Amino acid sequence: MTTTDPSPAATTARPSLRVARERFLSGRPLPQGVPEEVVAAWRRARFFGVPHDLEESVACPPVSGESTLLGAARPVLDRIVPALGVGGSLLVLTDERLRVLWTAGSVPGFGACTGLSEQEVGHNSAALALRTRSRAEVHGPEHFLDRWQDVSAVSVPVLGPESGQVLGTLTVASRPCTAGPPHPQAAFAEATVAAVETELRARAGRGERALLDAYVRAARGPDRAVAALDGRNRLVSDAAQRLLTPEVLGVLERTAAGVRHRDVTGIVRLPEGAGCTARVTPVRLDGRTIGIVAALEPLDDPAPAAPASPPPVTLTGSSVPWRHAVGRAVELVRSGEPLLLTGERGTGKSALARELFGPDSVQVADAARDAGLEQALSAWQPDRRLLLRHAERLAQPGVAALNSLLDRHPDTRLLVTYTPGAPAGPCLQRLLDKLSARAVTLPPLRERTEDIRDLLSALTPRPAPGQPPLTWTLDTLRALEAYPWPGNVTELAHVVRALAEHRRASGPVRRAELPDAVREGPAARPLSPMEHAERAAILEALRRHGGNKARTAVALGIGRATLYRKLREYRR
Repeated sequence: MTTTDPSPAATTARPSLRVARERFLSGRPLPQGVPEEVVAAWRRARFFGVPHDLEESVACPPVSGESTLLGAARPVLDRIVPALGVGGSLLVLTDERLRVLWTAGSVPGFGACTGLSEQEVGHNSAALALRTRSRAEVHGPEHFLDRWQDVSAVSVPVLGPESGQVLGTLTVASRPCTAGPPHPQAAFAEATVAAVETELRARAGRGERALLDAYVRAARGPDRAVAALDGRNRLVSDAAQRLLTPEVLGVLERTAAGVRHRDVTGIVRLPEGAGCTARVTPVRLDGRTIGIVAALEPLDDPAPAAPASPPPVTLTGSSVPWRHAVGRAVELVRSGEPLLLTGERGTGKSALARELFGPDSVQVADAARDAGLEQALSAWQPDRRLLLRHAERLAQPGVAALNSLLDRHPDTRLLVTYTPGAPAGPCLQRLLDKLSARAVTLPPLRERTEDIRDLLSALTPRPAPGQPPLTWTLDTLRALEAYPWPGNVTELAHVVRALAEHRRASGPVRRAELPDAVREGPAARPLSPMEHAERAAILEALRRHGGNKARTAVALGIGRATLYRKLREYRR
């Protein structure tokens, strides 16, 4: 658990911040010295259409059943509630969507709240803690709502014990803190979250043991086709591995994810042509359903079916960072509001964007070709979805046109891809601020190396008739997983395609067939782009000259001592 710096407004005098907020609400110029982070938060609230005089928050959809977070937090919260004192403090627990799960105590002006997302109530410490994944404080006039002007709040995110994913937030709200940050209840909030995370870890370990025990009981006997899943873990017998197709596995994963909210005992409906049936039994712990065990049976006479096409490369991957990013993107795009996909080059932003929009009519604008967006926006119709690629290459007129479009049509079905790099100008930064609350960052390939083997299957072209498919030795797979892939999935796709098209050897791909940089593995220290290029040139020259360093030095036009020194430097 980490903490953040004090709130950006901590160094701004409270009266001046109140005056600044009043001027902002009335459309007058702001005084000097108002923290830009606070102004950006007020602007987001206005963009979301939050009324500053809101009396009651919009009711959130009820949380079905008791969540895993609330189940683990309830005994901790029940123990520490007396420490709040009588009146003057409020304790709030939310889930990952900032829906309120539990409250205790009271604070004048805070009132009943069903949700704390910025779209509903504007700037607040829970939304800030969720976005930054660290402790956050918001004091008095930093809030957008009138009724929170005399409230100080500190929030701490609750992280999952295995995935590190934010499961929710814990907030302590009180009357204004006269002494300024840190909030006097900050240590109390962090200690409470630490206790909740400890309880989550204990329960996670028991849940894994319960799933394993259920799997072992079901898999007794020769050739039993059994799979046990709980949404995070997967245990599959050898016999089940032969029956599971990606489509069947997807159905079982979705069933395991939803089993906490509905009974799924019995036969599960599988896709047509699955070739097997699946009988599902829930796995329970302490009266709660935590996963499923599926017993698979092959069909006697399966109807002939066309071979199933592999899943799109954009959706390939089972790692936690990738599943979280794609799941979050799917959730946001369904809301109908604008969405920002960010990430390094080659992570699959544009491909995922097309997958998210599906076969519907989509207008594609590429700032790399039309930096001012004159052609794209002139042809755009408000009822069509708009996909903007390479937002980092927008020229000033294009940024202004897009900001104006969002001001006039805030409900535009817009999806923007952005590759961080050079510092964004003021207008582009304003656009990014507007979309920041609905932004998803795709992880680089080096942070989800467990997906590489699945990606190899998805990226390998279909072999010609009579030709064996491309396979890989274990040593090759280890080299592919150790390489940092600065070009991400795009670079991996180029390597796979080159091997498939130009390879002359038979059998599995050996490590020696990989490009030099991939075969040799990453350098022992981070290299600059110039050093990467120099290292690649040296390795290629060594390969051409059979590893002879003397001939390599002559070919490169450098002395042998220089060549040896550079090789030593790259190994440090």
